[in-house]
Amino acid sequence: GVMRQSNMDVRIIMEKDDLVELVVKYFEKVDAGDPSYLDLFSEDVDFFFPKFGQAKGKNALVEFGNRIGSSLNSIWHDIDGFQITTAGNKVIVEGQEGGVMSDGTSWPDNTVSTGRFCSVFEFSGKLISRMYVYVDPDFPSRDLQRISVLSDGK
Repeated sequence: GVMRQSNMDVRIIMEKDDLVELVVKYFEKVDAGDPSYLDLFSEDVDFFFPKFGQAKGKNALVEFGNRIGSSLNSIWHDIDGFQITTAGNKVIVEGQEGGVMSDGTSWPDNTVSTGRFCSVFEFSGKLISRMYVYVDPDFPSRDLQRISVLSDGK
């Protein structure tokens, strides 16, 4: 008795790969500054980003892009280093990012900030219907009074 995968299993695996591919495409487009990343989202996408809050709709993504874009010259994601987990119609990405602030400051500094983030994507069909990003939005580590005083050895 050779074990054979049922067609159902194969279909689910294919779909998971497709969803992962779409998420990777999203990061590639963002890194390239390609506004067509918006085509990957549903019209009523549910979006969350720390200090921006929760908002619905593609216009919220555009607004977010404008706000974050005004403080960033560029951003990159270490796509090859991503840890990707899938569960049903969700794709969870744990990874590292960095970039250059509009004042020329590069981040992460790899002492206080390491550029780690986690993003949770949920799909409706082949469109991203929910994207919740968990990251410290203080990319260049300017907000030092919060915690780093605890790490000075005292």
